[in-house]
This record gives sequence, C-alpha cells and structure tokens, in this order.
Amino acid sequence: MNREIYKNFRAAVLGLFFLCTILFMTSCEKPFNLEDSLRNIPGLKLEVVEKAEPYKTIFHIYLTQPLDHANPQGETFEQKIILSHLDRSKPMVMVTEGYSLGRNFIAELGLLLESNELRVEHRFFGKSLPAVKPGDTNKKWRYLNLKQACADYHRIVGLFKKIYDNNWVSTGWSKGGQTALTYRSLYPADVAATVAYDAPLNFALEDKRIDAFFDTVGSAACREKLIAFQRLALKNKKELLPLVKAYAQEEKLNFSIGLENALEYVVLEYTFSFWQYHKIDCNTIPGKDSTPEKMFRHLKTVVSFGSYADRSMNSAAMYQFCTQLGYYGYVRKNVQDLLSSETYANCAYAPQDTALGYDPAPMRKLDQWLQNKGKNILYIYGQLDPWSAPAVRLNGKTNAVKMVLKEGNHFTFINTFPQPQKKSMLKTLNQWIKRRASKQ
Repeated sequence: MNREIYKNFRAAVLGLFFLCTILFMTSCEKPFNLEDSLRNIPGLKLEVVEKAEPYKTIFHIYLTQPLDHANPQGETFEQKIILSHLDRSKPMVMVTEGYSLGRNFIAELGLLLESNELRVEHRFFGKSLPAVKPGDTNKKWRYLNLKQACADYHRIVGLFKKIYDNNWVSTGWSKGGQTALTYRSLYPADVAATVAYDAPLNFALEDKRIDAFFDTVGSAACREKLIAFQRLALKNKKELLPLVKAYAQEEKLNFSIGLENALEYVVLEYTFSFWQYHKIDCNTIPGKDSTPEKMFRHLKTVVSFGSYADRSMNSAAMYQFCTQLGYYGYVRKNVQDLLSSETYANCAYAPQDTALGYDPAPMRKLDQWLQNKGKNILYIYGQLDPWSAPAVRLNGKTNAVKMVLKEGNHFTFINTFPQPQKKSMLKTLNQWIKRRASKQ
C-alpha cells in the first residue's frame, strides 16, 4: 500500500475511533436528575410535593442560612422555599415574600413568562425562624433587617443558578415588593428584571402622603359616607362593645388593650382597609338609621379585628415597619372628639423588648437608586390603593415602567389590567429578559 494512502487511512481510522469513543462516553453519561442536584446543595432539605399544572414537580425546601451573613460560621436558621419546576432551559422567577409561605401557591408572573418559580419565605416569618434561647430577650431582632434579608436571596440565587442558569426575574407583592426592590438595588446583577406589585416607598414612620391621599381618593360623596360611618360607629360604642365582646369570644381573640381601645383602632383603620382591599359600593355603607348589628357586620367585613388582638403583638412585620420600612398613621381629624385617647400607634404591635428607633435612610437610599439606576423594573399600582400614595416616582433617567390601574386596589396585578396594557407589559418584560440573555 502506498505510504501516503496508508497514512491517510490510519488517520481516518483513528479519527473514527476517537469519534466513537466520544459518542460512547456521551451516551453513557448519567442523565440529569433534578432531585439529586437539589440534594447536592449544601444544607438543603428536600420534600417532593405533588404535581400542579403546568409545573412538572413542586418541591418544599428548607435551606440552612446564616443568621448573620457577616458571620457565616455562626448561628443559622432554616429558610423555607417552594420550587415549582417547569424546565431548566426556562427562566426562573424568584418571589421575595414579605411574610410567610402558606399553601402551594403559584404567582402569576411564573405562568405569564412560562418560567420556573422559586418562592422564598422572609426570614423571621412562618417556618423561617431563628432559635430563641432562654434569656435571649431581644429574640435576635437585630438580624431582621433589609441587608440580611437581601443577603438571604443573594445566596439562594448563587446556589440555584448552578441548576437554573437561564435569566432570573425577581418579583414581590406589597411588603414583598419593597423587599424585591431593595434586593435589586443591593445585588443588581443577580436578575435580569424585576416586577414590584403595589410596593410603597415610605419615608416616615407615619407617612403623611397617605393622610393626604384620603382627602382625594374616590368621590367626595363616598369620602363623606366613610367619615359619617366612622362617626356613627364611635357614637354607638356602647351598643357595639357587647357585639365586639361576643365576637372576640367566638373567635378566641384576646384584647389586652381593652375592647373600647380595640374598637377605636378598628374604626380608625376602616378607611385604609376600605380602599385597600374592598370593592364595596359606597351606597351600601350603613347610615344613621342602621342597627348596631348591621354596623358591626359592615365593620368586621372591612377590617380584621384580629389585627388588633394579642396574637398580633410582637409582630415581625411591625418591627420592620417601625425600624426601616416606614408605615402609616391614623387620620383622626374627622373623629378626634369621639375618641378616648390621643395616641393610636401601630408600633404598639411591634416587639417591645428591643429598640425600635426608626431610620428613614434605607428607603431614601433605595429611592435614589431606583430613580437613577433602577433599570428593567416594572412597577404596578392600583389607583384606589392607599399604598399608591407613597409609590415610586420616576424621573425618566432609567427605562423603568410604572403602570397604575384605574380604580384598582391592593390586589392589582398584570392580569387585572385590560388586555392591551397586559400585552404591552409582557412584551417589555420579555425584551428585557432576552436583551440580558444576548449579552451573556
């Protein structure tokens, strides 16, 4: 055989041999197993949950997290996470819950973007609690702050991106929306886009922009009816208090602040809750000829009495509101002559065994970042929601989009908008995600 022909033949055989070897090795590779990959994450406990369309599997996860991220070798706690798995090639939507996780719940954004979803319970809520040792009177409240909470999410993203390496989107509703925005400002490279639903940016412990909101929201006639009902309820305290007492016994509610004080809190809260959560026809608000029973039914329909019971004291949420997030106060000018006290502070429901000094700096700093650097962020608000009063104000320096639903309340989401606006929002989100992907 000609030496040149032999040389070429030998090279071809060797090439074919190596190709077959590669194909064989590839075919022998162990197929990807999501459950095994999750179990390989350090400090992760896994529970497999039933399927829920359109997701293939839903896992309940408990991840060991540092209580103090500045001291990762120190004390830890377990943070609850719910993973709804669709496809590793799809993006991941991470929901930064402001409170606890309940039942298996699928947020709208994961469905709209056809993405996987990771819902993360906020530290110090639900199952995600640090251990409290005897004598630890402050219950470690100092570790319940924005910096530590956002470090939780950053660590989670770092761990789960080893499995889900497509683009990530962060989102949250209400207090969870505040968290999503703060997290984005501290770790802007973690996600490609953020959707914040009904998220306020409060600049005071009792933000006066919310007080002013109640002077203009809705129609003048409806506002007058609300005030008239507040005054009616307070004028009839003597008749309402036995009904409150019976209701408290029925619902096993204890009011150490006293039934009268609790009733006054509820009446003061009435206008906020009315606009925040309900779609009640103003013409159905009880008038002066109503029975005490009708007044009470209406009052407890609009406001949760449980929010002012003993079970709501030492609230982790109120700790955050009263230290960093800010909150709202009660408008008393229309009913002050009928109240038994001069003070109705929401911070009375925050933990009383630790300092509560309010610091406006975190929200002010967040506002500046959002105004000048917050790109690829979609803000969604409802026109009638009191939390729209301290909504994010955009100055046009970023590509962020703010949508306000006419006559929408605190339950305003992408799906509640008319179809053309919904379509426009989804188009923008998908462009943001794809644009980020093209740079990787």
